[in-house]
Amino acid sequence: MRAALLLLAALVPLSPALARDDACETGKSVIPAEAVLPRAKAAVAEHHGLSIVVLGTGSSTLPGPGGEKAAYPARLEAALAGLLPGVAVKVVPDVKPRQTAAEMMEQEAPRIAEQKPALVIWQTGTVDAIKGVDPDEFRAILEQGVEMFQADGMDVVFMNMQYSPRTDSMISINAYAENMRWVALQHDVPLFDRLALMKHWTELGTFDLYDASKNTDIAERVHDCIGRLLAGLIAGAVKDGAAPAAETR
Repeated sequence: MRAALLLLAALVPLSPALARDDACETGKSVIPAEAVLPRAKAAVAEHHGLSIVVLGTGSSTLPGPGGEKAAYPARLEAALAGLLPGVAVKVVPDVKPRQTAAEMMEQEAPRIAEQKPALVIWQTGTVDAIKGVDPDEFRAILEQGVEMFQADGMDVVFMNMQYSPRTDSMISINAYAENMRWVALQHDVPLFDRLALMKHWTELGTFDLYDASKNTDIAERVHDCIGRLLAGLIAGAVKDGAAPAAETR
């Protein structure tokens, strides 16, 4: 009887929530254990608010009528709201497909400067690689952007390109990923290494990224985990300024 029960337990699938938690947990080892975000931390401490702009391209969203709510910017906002009780969290996606880093700085940065968020999550790199932008020019734009955002009172978190086993051998992204890593180190900018994270999931078999382009459920789970892992990184950097959770009686 005991053997039969064990077999039955093995055959019963995990609940969606538990499966999601386990999938996200497998990525924690790839994410930095801590980050320094002094401007965002000050905003939380002084105003009990945290405004974030996601400056990204097409991989920062999902298609379909419910795509915006399922994409990682929305999942980030939901996760941060849970991790930072008493803090008004607002995440605004500024997502334009097929923009290089230079085009983002020219077209989107002025509008972001007017919004004055405490934090900018800058997702870039893929379009530059596809268009063959000179890697040195890409690095120079990243440096210029970081310096401008920080001078305007905003912290920056880099997010690099996503990993796709379908296009890994077709697009040469290593030079762009390394330049982003170098700028992050030189300017004390946390790097959310989405590329390494998604490779890690592929190697572990956590997500079938071959199928993700056709399977919206997989894509949504990937975005949810990215949002939650990113939220953990940010919350760890600002939590000293957050209000304590309300006591339950």
